[in-house]
Amino acid sequence: MTIRNRLTVLFTAVVSVLLLLFCVVIYFFAEYHRQEEFFKRLREEARTTVELLFDKETISPELLKLLDRNQMTVLHQEEIIVYDYQNKLRYESGTDYINIDKAILDRVRVEKEVRWREGQREIVGIYVVDRQNRFVVFGSGIDKYGFREVQNLALVMAIGWFLATMVVAVVGWIYAYRALAPLKKLIARVDDITATRLDLRVEVSNSQDEIGQLAERFNQMLDRLEDAFRMQRAFVSNASHELRTPLTAITGQIEVALMDNDPQEWQDTLRSVLEDARQLNRLSNGLLSLAKVSMDESAVKFTSVAIDEIFWQVRSEIMKAHPKFSIKVDLEGFSNDTPRFEVMGNEPLLRVALTNFMENGCKFSPNHTVNIKFNNLPNTLEIQFHNTGPVIPADELPHIFKPFRRATNARQVAGHGIGLSLTERIVRLHRGRVVVESEEPKGTTFTLVLPHKF
Repeated sequence: MTIRNRLTVLFTAVVSVLLLLFCVVIYFFAEYHRQEEFFKRLREEARTTVELLFDKETISPELLKLLDRNQMTVLHQEEIIVYDYQNKLRYESGTDYINIDKAILDRVRVEKEVRWREGQREIVGIYVVDRQNRFVVFGSGIDKYGFREVQNLALVMAIGWFLATMVVAVVGWIYAYRALAPLKKLIARVDDITATRLDLRVEVSNSQDEIGQLAERFNQMLDRLEDAFRMQRAFVSNASHELRTPLTAITGQIEVALMDNDPQEWQDTLRSVLEDARQLNRLSNGLLSLAKVSMDESAVKFTSVAIDEIFWQVRSEIMKAHPKFSIKVDLEGFSNDTPRFEVMGNEPLLRVALTNFMENGCKFSPNHTVNIKFNNLPNTLEIQFHNTGPVIPADELPHIFKPFRRATNARQVAGHGIGLSLTERIVRLHRGRVVVESEEPKGTTFTLVLPHKF
């Protein structure tokens, strides 16, 4: 069943049940009012009979019966029965419609008034006391006109309830159609969006309702998908280009070496090929790491990591691999009283990020020096990497973290444009951020901000 049909059925059912309850309440109130009015008339008829028969100025029972038969206000099939205190029948107006036994007489004397019903006949028994006599009087009759009015009311309400239910069903169906029309338009638009048409967007008719909010969220998802597809295409294009360059160089050098029989030339060629192979290996490792952090984040396990311990290990490894590099650390933040700098993270990924920050700082500095400072804040840890190399142009700062994008100040330094992109993704994976400041004559500062917990 479609949402439109479900809404129509639900709306119709709710309104129909409410109308039915309303009609039932009205019917029972009408029936209750009819009964009260009819019993009131029966009581009045019973008291009037006693007064006419046993008061100071009385009439004969025969005359009273004659008056009852010719009186227009007499109830339908009315019967009045009077008993004295000795349970002796003193008066009966007509046909024996009801049977009275001693138990009923005693009950009336105790309760003063008793009501009951036999079929359509309604009966009331009352206890009447005056100065000289004590009577138990029963009045009964059939409220033919009251029953007819209540039945007519029930019929009118039943017809009205049925017609109202039909009207509500039609109105609900139309209303559901109009309410879900934007959703149908959204579905039709979504059907037009394919992998080659990710530039299409769904129309947002009203951003205040849920369908409008759904359309906005869908457009935001399409923005993310389009960016992902664009990055994927750029990644494939740039990766193929970067991989082709060292492979072409290796192929060309081997072909040249095969044409020359000089062993010295072979050794020089092999050294050059080895350097290209190492460059190709670094590029491949960078691409694999970039692809790894771009995959499912839920697969990355986080634990409490002492980042200062990792930092000193990475620093030692870089100093051994690159003796010309100088990594200076401001020890102001370190003391015997200062606890370890702990964050929630993945140790191998944080090791990669720290390595890239320190190596880049050394590579882009004229004296191959990077200055590092730790700031332990209440909720975050900040690590600043500062170098005095050429500054990054302001218009290029927003793009330095994109894969294979290199700033103009990096053209004289070997690299592939993967390190910063990989590092930025690792930091985002750890719910952190990277802040870059680059201006003359201070140089460039990369600030790594990581939360202690998340």
